[in-house]
Amino acid sequence: IDEEDIEAVVQALRSPFITQGPAITDFESSIADYAGVKYAVAFSNGTAALHAACFAAEIGSGDEVITTPITFLASSNCVLYQGGTPVFADIDKRTYNINPDE
Repeated sequence: IDEEDIEAVVQALRSPFITQGPAITDFESSIADYAGVKYAVAFSNGTAALHAACFAAEIGSGDEVITTPITFLASSNCVLYQGGTPVFADIDKRTYNINPDE
């Protein structure tokens, strides 16, 4: 964290915008440009982003979503919020990613 970072936080706190506004719009545009896509959406946290992803994927009753129990609780909660069922798969001990053989 350097002085430029601190000044950016101070500017945000002194502005009338905390969670929305021109800085967020600029950030989303920059991320979209970087990723080479038309749109990007900033979220307040990973839980909100995962919930929105489940909503966009139309996860609902009767749907199963594979996740791992070796993660933050939001990985399964976002599925439950939408009425789906999380299915836990173990991880690959070498990569720590979900093991497709599980």
